[in-house]
Amino acid sequence: MKKKIKTYTISAVAELFEIHPQTLRLYEREGLLKPSRSEGNTRLYEDSDIERLEIILSLTRDLGVNLAGVEIILNMREKMDTMQREFERFFEYLRTHADKFSQQSELFSEPEALIPISRLSVSKISYKRIEDE
Repeated sequence: MKKKIKTYTISAVAELFEIHPQTLRLYEREGLLKPSRSEGNTRLYEDSDIERLEIILSLTRDLGVNLAGVEIILNMREKMDTMQREFERFFEYLRTHADKFSQQSELFSEPEALIPISRLSVSKISYKRIEDE
């Protein structure tokens, strides 16, 4: 059974946030909001649109950010969310494959390796002052 998504009309959202419906249309024209449409072409705002609108209003009302700045901030937030998801997938991969990595590192530390690796070899580099030469 398909889960029904709760939606709000433009008038309900405008009333809820005490803004004019034209403001919501402007945000849509600027690409800041992307409400879905009904079969009759009525704008339908979902919870994710409402959350995004709250951020937009907070930036514009509380922080005085213009719409160009809001667009940049929202794009950066989306990129950061994408990066966070990628990091989480990468760390999950590392967690699930950690045993393979430790087995591979054991192979490289064997004396039969093409290039033996000494864990204790640290070389000191001595620097001479130019005046000393």
